[in-house]
Amino acid sequence: MSTSSISRTLAKNLRQRLTPAIPPNWAPHSSPISTSAASISAEPQPEQEINRRSTWSKLLLFIPGAMTFGLGTWQIFRRQEKIKTLEYRQSRLGLEPLKGNEIVPSNGSLDSLEFRRVQFKGVFDEKKSIYVGPRSRSISGVTENGYYLITPLVPLHGDPESVQSPILVNRGWVPRSWRDKALLNVPEDEPPAKSSSSASIQESAKVSWWRFWSNDKQEIVEKNLLPSATPVEVIGVIRGSENPSIFVPANDPNAAQWFYVDVPALARVCGLPENTLYVEDINEHVNPSSPYPIQKDAITLIRSSVMPQDHLNYMLTWYSLSAAVTFMAVKRLKPIKSRR
Repeated sequence: MSTSSISRTLAKNLRQRLTPAIPPNWAPHSSPISTSAASISAEPQPEQEINRRSTWSKLLLFIPGAMTFGLGTWQIFRRQEKIKTLEYRQSRLGLEPLKGNEIVPSNGSLDSLEFRRVQFKGVFDEKKSIYVGPRSRSISGVTENGYYLITPLVPLHGDPESVQSPILVNRGWVPRSWRDKALLNVPEDEPPAKSSSSASIQESAKVSWWRFWSNDKQEIVEKNLLPSATPVEVIGVIRGSENPSIFVPANDPNAAQWFYVDVPALARVCGLPENTLYVEDINEHVNPSSPYPIQKDAITLIRSSVMPQDHLNYMLTWYSLSAAVTFMAVKRLKPIKSRR
């Protein structure tokens, strides 16, 4: 054996003697530093919290899509209702006009008579005219403010074809100057009108003094009390009160401010019963020498501020928005699922 091999053997035996024996079940003691390090490594990261979102938080992403889908479906039902309403109006307007002397107004029959064409004959009581508005009207591309002129139509004495009881007639649109002129002339014209009426009665009594004790005395007085105007024939459509929006001010009868049609209130101001018929004049025979009032067109009665085509456009808009927000929600959840 050589000297080098002997020296390696001695060194190996010496290391074995110096190295302490490690028990088989020995484990290293834990230190505070190592424990804290382990706890820090065990804490979830922010990205892990995002991946552990609850099911409810994921469902919240689809709520806007569900709401917009519901609004689009609601527009389908609104479109069907609007089509039925317009068809009902058109069918009513296509019926033969009713005779005014055959209509007896009552609270129960007003709804059944709405949108029926009627033909009345009587006399306008101009002194009780009411202006409702302002209402704008576009003439040759120029918008002009005006008012609806509503006047009571009273019966003709001794005419069986005339209206049997007074009605309210919307005679059409008039310029603003008409209302301004009427308001200026009211304080000045009322006393002369009353005096002229009493004077005519006295004159009639003087001329016909020999009829004083006759049975026709009451008939003479009634004739003189009727408004002094020519008989007119009105072809119109029976309507009801308007439903104002929240932005329309309330009517003020004391100040003669009427912003929307309220039939019972208008009738009370004119001294008529609250169940008085309200008719919109649609007579197309306009006197060229007197273009105002401008009657309503019958076509406007079968139109609405929101037509069925508008509901269709709204439906497509809501459905498109629903598809867009749902797609965004799916895209937002898709990367989270891929990481899992």
